Amino acid sequence: MVEALKKDPSWKGRRGPVVLVIMDGVGYGKYKEGDAVADSKMYHLDAIQGKSSNTRLKAHGKAVGLPSDDDMGNSEVGHNAMGCGRVFSQGAALVTNSIETGAMFTGQAWKDVSSNVVKGEGARAPTLHFIGLFSDGNVHSHLDHLKAMITQAKKEGVKKVRVHVLFDGRDVGETSALEYVDPFEAFLKEQNNGAFDAAIASGGGRMWITMDRYGADWSMVERGWKVHVHGEGRQFATTREAVETYRAEIPGIIDQDLKEFVIAKDGKPIGIIEDGDSVVYFNFRGDRALEITAAFEEDRFDKFDRGRRPKVCYAGMMEYDGDLHVPRRYLVSPPSIDRTMGEYLATTGVRTLAISETQKYGHVTYFFNGNRTGKFDDKLEDYVEIKSDVLPFEQRPWMKCAEIADRVLEAIPSGNYDFIRLNFPNGDMVGHTGIYQAVVCSMEAMDLQLGRIARVVENAGAVLVITADHGNSDDMFEHDKKTGAVSRKEDGSPKAKTSHSLNPVPCIIYDPEYKGEYPVTPLNEGLGISSIAATCIRLLGYIPPADYDKAVIR
Repeated sequence: MVEALKKDPSWKGRRGPVVLVIMDGVGYGKYKEGDAVADSKMYHLDAIQGKSSNTRLKAHGKAVGLPSDDDMGNSEVGHNAMGCGRVFSQGAALVTNSIETGAMFTGQAWKDVSSNVVKGEGARAPTLHFIGLFSDGNVHSHLDHLKAMITQAKKEGVKKVRVHVLFDGRDVGETSALEYVDPFEAFLKEQNNGAFDAAIASGGGRMWITMDRYGADWSMVERGWKVHVHGEGRQFATTREAVETYRAEIPGIIDQDLKEFVIAKDGKPIGIIEDGDSVVYFNFRGDRALEITAAFEEDRFDKFDRGRRPKVCYAGMMEYDGDLHVPRRYLVSPPSIDRTMGEYLATTGVRTLAISETQKYGHVTYFFNGNRTGKFDDKLEDYVEIKSDVLPFEQRPWMKCAEIADRVLEAIPSGNYDFIRLNFPNGDMVGHTGIYQAVVCSMEAMDLQLGRIARVVENAGAVLVITADHGNSDDMFEHDKKTGAVSRKEDGSPKAKTSHSLNPVPCIIYDPEYKGEYPVTPLNEGLGISSIAATCIRLLGYIPPADYDKAVIR
């Protein structure tokens, strides 16, 4: 339990609450061509920024706890940083360090999954299965981690490995699948010999199978279960054949949407998951790992008919939910994030509203609270989830931003809240589609809601803080890293970029009843988004914890 925050004696108070708007996936673009944010008519955002204190914040790499500044930020670590006010080493760094030091392979979880198949009995050799995102995007997973585990499994006497791949096309190039498949197949060929047999067994795109989150579309998980566990799906001789066939049959399809496939020999799937096998879900990020984990672990499960449920030794790369202790077995301990802003505010008696639609609801609650399920104080906190549409985001690029704003517009003048935080998912979720026109539409739809919120903030005497968790929509085209030139397809059109950017994000403070407690300019420079916590605490009239990263305001 933390101590209550101390009041700032210099703070003169405001009539309304502090409102934190997180524009998910909206940064300041490095390149003019492909910057859908700059290309959109963001009249309201521009007007707010023009009359506000503002600066730019780092939202990637070491500023959010990732191994290097070449690593793009993501919504999970971004909300962690904003909510806890400090930088913790995150999943990618923790897993890499655990592998490099050998700690992963001396842990009980790894010993369990390895020894289970090494000591397996019966005529059929038990199999060690790996399921996860097949890329080096370092947002949910990294192929180097998978390779290290396969290499170690071979050393320990595992005889058979099967890999169930989830194509990315979201945190990496949108049609880069074969750039990962071919080298990986070569790696497996080097490992294979008469005593060791490793192969890709099944797969599909991450937005078509397995990697649903927040219960938005359980049919994705059902398709993944059928293809990974039962080997039910269209059969191919090789992974390359599957990818090339779907690309030929569905013009314009990108990797994240590739249909499910099963690798078969003589008409039989080569990697069905059976009783006695071990399964490792090698994603380290939790939000898109919980549902497939539930399908493997929960005895009472009603989301879909699992059919035959194999008795396996299951492990996740990390603990995906620290409160519920899911999964039961995990290879690497997650960051221990404590003393979050939410806990301090609840202890201090600050009344809070957190709201978003399904796609980002967990980010303004679970991740913002340091990977903690539930509230700190039921009487002081309200969490509101607006149900997301279950369809491709480019078909409804405005998403639920108007409905989110509707609830916030009621909450600001209600007198029921001191602090309101909300997430508009548009820039990230639509940005990942690679559909430029849809992204522009999503930005302009969100901008209309920013205008509505700003007007109510003015009338209520509130304070508005606008920021983002990382960039995305600001960098929609692939660029040559050396020249900056746009990469183009054979027909001359720009090659879409569906991953996050390394660009800085806004920090805008609109304080219409400013009373001189802090200099409006200059703001502190060179900070990361972890400074948001101390900034909001200051604007609420309290003194931030001494070890929090410093606020943007001086």
